[in-house]
Amino acid sequence: MLELNLPAFDYKLKKKDDKLYIFDVLRKKYVFLTPEEWVRQHFIHFLINKYRYPKALMKAEGGLKYNNLPKRTDLVVYDRQGKPFIVIECKDTFVQLTQATFEQAARYNYVLKAPYLIVVNGLTYHCCYIDHVNQSFQFLEDIPYFAPTDFSSDN
Repeated sequence: MLELNLPAFDYKLKKKDDKLYIFDVLRKKYVFLTPEEWVRQHFIHFLINKYRYPKALMKAEGGLKYNNLPKRTDLVVYDRQGKPFIVIECKDTFVQLTQATFEQAARYNYVLKAPYLIVVNGLTYHCCYIDHVNQSFQFLEDIPYFAPTDFSSDN
């Protein structure tokens, strides 16, 4: 696998029937290792180790319906009330992060309504804040750190 522009982590690999699998700490099982999965696993650990997001608030490969079609999000971070907080679209390192990449993630987020959206290909990532009320967005210089008091609440 390619070296990424994300911090290394202590990953576990296993080989079965000449196929390589990586242990996913969120799904708690070995999953087939594709280039996109390599990026996803690095980004999961990046969010856990640098930004302090708890594993319990993350879900890899979650399902949703968009225009009555089944779709899968690569990674979603939830707030403490179980509402989507960040939608993350992971791509292979050879995939350019273009407008089309953002549009794909935005389609998923149209359903989920998370306030943050990230696209990542392992070499670079972009994070933006989505204002669903005013239907606008703003690119951020960094990913927001986990801060339980910043998450939405129904007081």
